[in-house]
Amino acid sequence: MSAARPASVETGRPLARLSTVRTGGKAEFFARAASEAELGELLAWARARGTRLSVVGSGSNLLIADQGVAGLVLKLEGQLARIERCGQRLICGGAARLPAVAAQAARDGLSGIEFGVNIPGTVGGAVRMNANAYGGELGRVLEWVQIATASGTQRRKPQQLGLAYRSSNLEEGEIVTRVCFSLEQADPAAVKAALAEMRTRRHAAQPQGIKTFGSTFKNPDDPRAQGRSAGLLLAEAGCSGLAVGGARFSPKHANFIENTGAATTADVLALMAEGRSRVLERFGVELEPEVQTLGDVRFPWL
Repeated sequence: MSAARPASVETGRPLARLSTVRTGGKAEFFARAASEAELGELLAWARARGTRLSVVGSGSNLLIADQGVAGLVLKLEGQLARIERCGQRLICGGAARLPAVAAQAARDGLSGIEFGVNIPGTVGGAVRMNANAYGGELGRVLEWVQIATASGTQRRKPQQLGLAYRSSNLEEGEIVTRVCFSLEQADPAAVKAALAEMRTRRHAAQPQGIKTFGSTFKNPDDPRAQGRSAGLLLAEAGCSGLAVGGARFSPKHANFIENTGAATTADVLALMAEGRSRVLERFGVELEPEVQTLGDVRFPWL
Protein backbone atom coordinates (compact mmCIF):
# COMPACT_ATOMS: atom_id res chain seq x y z
CA MET A 1 0.00 0.00 0.00
CA SER A 2 1.37 3.42 -0.93
CA ALA A 3 2.35 5.68 1.94
CA ALA A 4 2.04 8.83 -0.19
CA ARG A 5 0.50 11.57 1.91
CA PRO A 6 -3.08 12.44 0.86
CA ALA A 7 -3.45 15.99 -0.50
CA SER A 8 -5.88 16.87 2.30
CA VAL A 9 -3.28 16.38 5.02
CA GLU A 10 -1.81 19.60 6.45
CA THR A 11 1.22 19.94 8.70
CA GLY A 12 1.55 22.21 11.73
CA ARG A 13 -2.15 23.13 11.90
CA PRO A 14 -2.97 25.19 15.08
CA LEU A 15 -5.62 23.37 17.09
CA ALA A 16 -6.62 25.84 19.82
CA ARG A 17 -9.56 27.20 17.85
CA LEU A 18 -10.97 23.69 17.51
CA SER A 19 -11.55 23.54 21.27
CA THR A 20 -14.09 25.71 23.06
CA VAL A 21 -11.61 26.67 25.80
CA ARG A 22 -9.14 27.85 23.10
CA THR A 23 -5.88 26.41 24.48
CA GLY A 24 -3.28 24.05 23.03
CA GLY A 25 -0.66 23.79 20.30
CA LYS A 26 -0.38 22.46 16.76
CA ALA A 27 -1.05 19.11 15.10
CA GLU A 28 1.85 17.28 13.47
CA PHE A 29 -0.65 16.30 10.74
CA PHE A 30 -4.25 17.44 10.33
CA ALA A 31 -6.99 16.54 7.86
CA ARG A 32 -10.73 16.85 7.37
CA ALA A 33 -12.80 13.93 6.11
CA ALA A 34 -16.19 14.59 4.49
CA SER A 35 -17.03 11.00 3.55
CA GLU A 36 -16.30 7.44 4.57
CA ALA A 37 -14.16 7.06 1.44
CA GLU A 38 -11.98 10.06 2.39
CA LEU A 39 -11.76 8.80 5.95
CA GLY A 40 -10.73 5.34 4.73
CA GLU A 41 -7.91 6.83 2.66
CA LEU A 42 -6.63 8.79 5.65
CA LEU A 43 -6.83 5.81 7.99
CA ALA A 44 -4.96 3.64 5.48
CA TRP A 45 -2.21 6.27 5.13
CA ALA A 46 -1.86 6.60 8.89
CA ARG A 47 -1.63 2.82 9.34
CA ALA A 48 0.92 2.47 6.52
CA ARG A 49 3.28 4.91 8.19
CA GLY A 50 2.50 3.92 11.80
CA THR A 51 0.99 7.30 12.61
CA ARG A 52 -1.09 7.76 15.73
CA LEU A 53 -4.72 8.84 15.20
CA SER A 54 -6.84 11.38 17.08
CA VAL A 55 -10.25 12.89 16.34
CA VAL A 56 -11.53 16.35 17.22
CA GLY A 57 -15.29 16.78 17.40
CA SER A 58 -16.82 20.04 18.58
CA GLY A 59 -14.01 20.43 21.12
CA SER A 60 -16.51 21.21 23.88
CA ASN A 61 -14.92 18.94 26.51
CA LEU A 62 -11.35 18.89 25.25
CA LEU A 63 -7.97 19.96 26.61
CA ILE A 64 -5.16 20.05 24.01
CA ALA A 65 -1.48 19.82 24.93
CA ASP A 66 0.40 23.14 24.74
CA GLN A 67 3.30 21.44 22.96
CA GLY A 68 0.98 20.13 20.24
CA VAL A 69 -0.24 16.71 19.17
CA ALA A 70 1.86 14.03 17.50
CA GLY A 71 0.35 12.01 14.66
CA LEU A 72 -2.74 12.66 12.56
CA VAL A 73 -5.62 14.70 13.98
CA LEU A 74 -8.89 14.22 12.09
CA LYS A 75 -12.03 16.32 11.93
CA LEU A 76 -15.15 14.82 10.36
CA GLU A 77 -17.60 16.93 8.34
CA GLY A 78 -19.82 16.86 5.23
CA GLN A 79 -21.63 13.54 4.77
CA LEU A 80 -20.30 12.47 8.17
CA ALA A 81 -22.29 15.28 9.81
CA ARG A 82 -25.67 14.55 8.18
CA ILE A 83 -28.88 13.82 10.07
CA GLU A 84 -31.45 11.73 8.20
CA ARG A 85 -34.85 10.45 9.28
CA CYS A 86 -35.90 6.86 8.68
CA GLY A 87 -39.34 6.33 10.21
CA GLN A 88 -38.93 6.67 13.97
CA ARG A 89 -35.16 6.56 13.67
CA LEU A 90 -32.55 9.23 13.06
CA ILE A 91 -29.38 8.13 11.26
CA CYS A 92 -26.66 10.60 12.19
CA GLY A 93 -23.07 11.05 11.07
CA GLY A 94 -20.43 10.90 13.78
CA ALA A 95 -19.78 14.64 13.31
CA ALA A 96 -23.44 15.64 13.74
CA ARG A 97 -23.86 17.87 16.77
CA LEU A 98 -26.19 16.57 19.47
CA PRO A 99 -28.12 19.86 19.86
CA ALA A 100 -28.86 19.71 16.10
CA VAL A 101 -30.00 16.08 16.45
CA ALA A 102 -32.33 17.03 19.31
CA ALA A 103 -33.74 19.95 17.29
CA GLN A 104 -34.28 17.74 14.22
CA ALA A 105 -36.06 15.14 16.36
CA ALA A 106 -38.35 17.83 17.76
CA ARG A 107 -39.25 19.07 14.28
CA ASP A 108 -40.04 15.48 13.26
CA GLY A 109 -42.11 14.82 16.38
CA LEU A 110 -39.67 12.24 17.77
CA SER A 111 -38.92 11.93 21.48
CA GLY A 112 -36.07 10.38 23.46
CA ILE A 113 -33.06 12.50 22.55
CA GLU A 114 -34.22 15.78 24.10
CA PHE A 115 -31.35 15.76 26.60
CA GLY A 116 -28.95 16.16 23.66
CA VAL A 117 -29.88 19.84 23.36
CA ASN A 118 -27.70 20.53 26.40
CA ILE A 119 -24.68 18.47 25.30
CA PRO A 120 -22.62 20.74 22.99
CA GLY A 121 -20.68 17.88 21.42
CA THR A 122 -20.82 15.57 18.44
CA VAL A 123 -22.61 12.24 18.20
CA GLY A 124 -19.28 10.42 17.95
CA GLY A 125 -17.91 12.13 21.02
CA ALA A 126 -21.13 11.45 22.89
CA VAL A 127 -20.85 7.72 22.18
CA ARG A 128 -17.18 7.63 23.18
CA MET A 129 -17.93 9.44 26.46
CA ASN A 130 -21.42 7.99 26.99
CA ALA A 131 -22.69 11.54 27.38
CA ASN A 132 -25.89 11.87 29.41
CA ALA A 133 -27.68 14.90 30.85
CA TYR A 134 -30.86 15.91 32.66
CA GLY A 135 -31.95 12.32 33.22
CA GLY A 136 -31.52 11.27 29.57
CA GLU A 137 -29.37 8.27 28.74
CA LEU A 138 -27.67 7.67 25.41
CA GLY A 139 -27.82 3.90 25.76
CA ARG A 140 -31.63 3.96 25.92
CA VAL A 141 -31.99 5.35 22.41
CA LEU A 142 -28.93 3.89 20.65
CA GLU A 143 -29.78 1.13 18.20
CA TRP A 144 -26.38 0.69 16.55
CA VAL A 145 -23.07 2.47 16.04
CA GLN A 146 -20.92 2.21 12.92
CA ILE A 147 -17.20 2.32 13.58
CA ALA A 148 -14.38 2.81 11.08
CA THR A 149 -10.81 1.58 11.51
CA ALA A 150 -7.94 1.13 9.11
CA SER A 151 -9.22 -2.42 8.58
CA GLY A 152 -12.74 -1.38 7.51
CA THR A 153 -16.09 -0.69 9.15
CA GLN A 154 -18.30 -2.61 11.56
CA ARG A 155 -21.53 -2.07 13.46
CA ARG A 156 -21.90 -2.58 17.18
CA LYS A 157 -24.92 -2.74 19.44
CA PRO A 158 -25.04 -0.59 22.61
CA GLN A 159 -24.30 -3.65 24.78
CA GLN A 160 -21.04 -4.12 22.87
CA LEU A 161 -19.78 -0.62 23.67
CA GLY A 162 -19.02 -1.08 27.37
CA LEU A 163 -21.03 2.00 28.25
CA ALA A 164 -20.36 3.22 31.79
CA TYR A 165 -20.36 6.58 33.56
CA ARG A 166 -18.67 8.95 31.09
CA SER A 167 -16.88 6.14 29.27
CA SER A 168 -17.06 3.39 26.64
CA ASN A 169 -14.71 0.69 25.38
CA LEU A 170 -13.90 2.46 22.11
CA GLU A 171 -10.15 2.39 21.52
CA GLU A 172 -7.72 4.73 19.79
CA GLY A 173 -8.16 4.37 16.04
CA GLU A 174 -11.85 3.40 16.31
CA ILE A 175 -13.87 6.27 14.84
CA VAL A 176 -17.65 6.61 15.07
CA THR A 177 -18.89 7.43 11.57
CA ARG A 178 -22.63 6.80 11.92
CA VAL A 179 -25.17 6.26 14.70
CA CYS A 180 -28.80 5.12 14.68
CA PHE A 181 -31.13 6.54 17.33
CA SER A 182 -34.43 4.71 17.82
CA LEU A 183 -36.99 7.22 19.09
CA GLU A 184 -40.70 7.43 19.88
CA GLN A 185 -43.42 9.35 18.06
CA ALA A 186 -44.59 12.39 20.00
CA ASP A 187 -46.31 15.74 19.63
CA PRO A 188 -43.77 18.13 18.02
CA ALA A 189 -45.00 21.03 20.14
CA ALA A 190 -44.46 19.05 23.34
CA VAL A 191 -40.95 18.01 22.33
CA LYS A 192 -40.05 21.59 21.37
CA ALA A 193 -41.38 22.80 24.73
CA ALA A 194 -39.19 20.24 26.52
CA LEU A 195 -36.15 21.49 24.60
CA ALA A 196 -36.92 25.10 25.50
CA GLU A 197 -37.24 24.20 29.18
CA MET A 198 -33.92 22.32 29.16
CA ARG A 199 -32.15 25.23 27.43
CA THR A 200 -33.51 27.61 30.07
CA ARG A 201 -32.27 25.40 32.89
CA ARG A 202 -28.83 25.15 31.35
CA HIS A 203 -28.49 28.86 30.71
CA ALA A 204 -29.49 29.59 34.30
CA ALA A 205 -26.96 27.16 35.76
CA GLN A 206 -23.93 27.34 33.45
CA PRO A 207 -21.69 30.10 32.05
CA GLN A 208 -22.56 31.23 28.53
CA GLY A 209 -20.75 33.12 25.79
CA ILE A 210 -17.24 32.58 27.15
CA LYS A 211 -14.28 30.32 26.34
CA THR A 212 -14.85 27.24 28.47
CA PHE A 213 -15.36 23.51 28.20
CA GLY A 214 -17.96 21.27 29.80
CA SER A 215 -17.72 19.77 33.25
CA THR A 216 -14.13 19.60 34.49
CA PHE A 217 -14.55 16.78 37.01
CA LYS A 218 -16.91 13.81 37.20
CA ASN A 219 -19.57 13.84 39.89
CA PRO A 220 -18.18 11.59 42.65
CA ASP A 221 -19.89 8.49 44.01
CA ASP A 222 -17.79 8.69 47.21
CA PRO A 223 -20.15 8.61 50.24
CA ARG A 224 -18.08 11.38 51.80
CA ALA A 225 -19.44 13.72 49.13
CA GLN A 226 -22.90 13.23 50.71
CA GLY A 227 -24.58 13.47 47.33
CA ARG A 228 -22.89 16.73 46.36
CA SER A 229 -21.93 17.26 42.73
CA ALA A 230 -18.36 18.11 41.77
CA GLY A 231 -19.48 21.71 41.24
CA LEU A 232 -20.91 22.00 44.73
CA LEU A 233 -17.81 20.45 46.32
CA LEU A 234 -15.56 22.88 44.46
CA ALA A 235 -17.75 25.85 45.40
CA GLU A 236 -17.85 24.87 49.07
CA ALA A 237 -14.06 24.41 49.01
CA GLY A 238 -13.73 28.05 47.95
CA CYS A 239 -12.93 27.51 44.27
CA SER A 240 -15.58 29.73 42.65
CA GLY A 241 -13.68 32.49 40.86
CA LEU A 242 -10.28 30.99 41.76
CA ALA A 243 -7.74 31.66 39.00
CA VAL A 244 -4.32 30.46 37.86
CA GLY A 245 -2.85 32.52 35.02
CA GLY A 246 -5.62 33.00 32.46
CA ALA A 247 -7.72 30.07 33.71
CA ARG A 248 -10.51 30.54 36.25
CA PHE A 249 -13.16 28.40 37.90
CA SER A 250 -16.43 30.02 36.84
CA PRO A 251 -18.11 32.12 39.55
CA LYS A 252 -21.42 30.83 38.15
CA HIS A 253 -20.62 27.12 38.14
CA ALA A 254 -17.38 26.03 39.84
CA ASN A 255 -17.05 22.83 37.77
CA PHE A 256 -16.55 24.92 34.62
CA ILE A 257 -13.13 26.41 33.84
CA GLU A 258 -13.03 29.63 31.83
CA ASN A 259 -10.26 31.04 29.65
CA THR A 260 -10.32 34.70 30.69
CA GLY A 261 -7.99 35.80 27.91
CA ALA A 262 -4.67 34.10 27.31
CA ALA A 263 -4.88 30.88 29.29
CA THR A 264 -2.66 27.93 28.45
CA THR A 265 -3.40 24.27 29.00
CA ALA A 266 -0.73 24.40 31.71
CA ASP A 267 -2.81 27.09 33.50
CA VAL A 268 -5.89 24.88 33.28
CA LEU A 269 -4.03 21.86 34.66
CA ALA A 270 -2.57 23.85 37.55
CA LEU A 271 -6.03 25.21 38.38
CA MET A 272 -7.55 21.72 38.26
CA ALA A 273 -4.83 20.48 40.61
CA GLU A 274 -5.53 23.29 43.08
CA GLY A 275 -9.29 22.70 43.01
CA ARG A 276 -8.86 18.97 43.42
CA SER A 277 -6.45 19.52 46.34
CA ARG A 278 -8.88 21.82 48.13
CA VAL A 279 -11.77 19.37 47.78
CA LEU A 280 -9.58 16.49 48.98
CA GLU A 281 -8.37 18.48 51.99
CA ARG A 282 -11.85 19.62 53.04
CA PHE A 283 -14.01 16.60 52.20
CA GLY A 284 -11.60 13.68 51.66
CA VAL A 285 -13.05 13.23 48.17
CA GLU A 286 -10.73 12.63 45.20
CA LEU A 287 -12.24 14.22 42.10
CA GLU A 288 -11.59 12.52 38.75
CA PRO A 289 -11.25 14.52 35.51
CA GLU A 290 -14.17 14.41 33.10
CA VAL A 291 -12.51 16.59 30.47
CA GLN A 292 -10.94 14.67 27.57
CA THR A 293 -7.35 15.27 26.49
CA LEU A 294 -5.47 15.40 23.18
CA GLY A 295 -1.72 15.02 23.04
CA ASP A 296 0.64 14.57 25.97
CA VAL A 297 -1.55 16.14 28.67
CA ARG A 298 -0.57 15.00 32.16
CA PHE A 299 -2.68 15.68 35.20
CA PRO A 300 -0.30 16.90 37.93
CA TRP A 301 -1.59 14.52 40.61
CA LEU A 302 -1.17 11.33 38.56
